Amino acid sequence: MTQTIARLFDRLPDAERAVDALESLGVPAEDISIVGHTSGQAPARLYGEHDSAGESVAKDAETGAAIGGTLGAAGGVLAGVALIVTPGLGPLVAAGWLAAAIGTAVAGAVAGAGAGVVVGLTTAGVHRDEAELMAEGVRRGGAIVSARVEDALFAQAEAALSEVGHVDLAARGAAYRGAGWVFDENAPPYSDEDIDRERARLAP
Repeated sequence: MTQTIARLFDRLPDAERAVDALESLGVPAEDISIVGHTSGQAPARLYGEHDSAGESVAKDAETGAAIGGTLGAAGGVLAGVALIVTPGLGPLVAAGWLAAAIGTAVAGAVAGAGAGVVVGLTTAGVHRDEAELMAEGVRRGGAIVSARVEDALFAQAEAALSEVGHVDLAARGAAYRGAGWVFDENAPPYSDEDIDRERARLAP
């Protein structure tokens, strides 16, 4: 049996470290996904070219393949990560099964990429409230790492991700809602300036 583990990170390099931690435990690359905002951040890896949120993105994502072309020497799931531009979330690096859910949402033109994140996570067993918070976190400049983990590895995976320093969703959700936030799958992406302000506000 497998369980889904999903964590939100404020910084893309932290999310990449989380992927490395999961793979070092023996979680297969095909069971791990990463979706992260690129604005104002230098990924630790070299990724592929930007693609528009159109047919080519959706086609690749629907097949579960890496989105767009890839570059660099990263191994595992990070070798399949590419840069894309999506409606609702803006420029992202994405790979894995959660990326496929985003591509399906974009292809169907039903809603923005945020809805794809929520559908992908909830289908995998993540509570909807948490999935909505994670999607909003990405919209504001963060990154999600999600994985399907065998029961025998689950406790170790949770411990490994805790060492990376992920977002406390309960506290973040209280802060968002205290400012009047309500999840909107059709919300526009944050601008680079908005994301800079959000990161400054969250900085310790």
